[in-house]
Amino acid sequence: MNEKIILSADSTCDLGEELKERYSVNCSPLHVILGDDSYLDGVDLTADRIYEIYSEKKILPKTAAINVAEYYDYFRKWTEQGYEIVHITIGHGLSACNSNCQIAAKELPGVYVIDSCNLSTGSGHLVIQAAERIAAGMPAQQIADEVQAMTGFVQASFVLDTLEFLYKGGRCSALQMLGANMLQLKPCIEVNNNDGTMGVGKKYRGSLDKALVQYVHDQLSDRNDIRNDRIFLTHAGISEQRIELVRSEIVKLKAFKEILVTRAGCTISSHCGPNTLGILFMTNNP
Repeated sequence: MNEKIILSADSTCDLGEELKERYSVNCSPLHVILGDDSYLDGVDLTADRIYEIYSEKKILPKTAAINVAEYYDYFRKWTEQGYEIVHITIGHGLSACNSNCQIAAKELPGVYVIDSCNLSTGSGHLVIQAAERIAAGMPAQQIADEVQAMTGFVQASFVLDTLEFLYKGGRCSALQMLGANMLQLKPCIEVNNNDGTMGVGKKYRGSLDKALVQYVHDQLSDRNDIRNDRIFLTHAGISEQRIELVRSEIVKLKAFKEILVTRAGCTISSHCGPNTLGILFMTNNP
């Protein structure tokens, strides 16, 4: 293992404390602005607290990118000690984090920035790929080049129980929300792995349980290009029963070595709302 390389990522990788410890991942938190107060994603604000405030006051937070100076100070504490840094950002199509990070990196020696072109544990997959290469003793530049080339292999999507949070955040119209509610539609949000932007895929009709089962089958059935090392089951707050429902469907369809259950942080949760769940995996071909 190369002990002079620091692995880092934006907080939006959603790996959770256990996986961050397992892979020695440091995280730089995005800003979450709620009313007149500013918080740090996962540091002094949780997704459950966001839901509580929304229930009480019907206000949602806004999110803000990490600025250049913050990235510079964050990296400098390591570069001054002679470390190299491999850092994975949220996709450039979703946030200014990547461009700010690139600017900061140019001012410091040995900082290699990877644009995940993704979000949540879609980025998390790439963090783990970098961790495995660090453990194998690979040089930082090679790690960054290889992992950057893997962004097209990450498949990320989520099923939303409600469009209310997207509507309140200005990302869909009142008519779209009303129509989805009347028709009991559960939209699948798909991540474009060219830039990290999100689009609407299939719309499932009926109960959330029924939608989740069909969603898993749509994602995993009849595919022979899926890597079997790991799959993320990432949610924004959902019952254990539904987690087990999805896990059991995954097991029926594919033999993954690991099914990693993680909880999405403040940034993702504030846009999607509770009961959002996704499965995120990698393929052998882009």
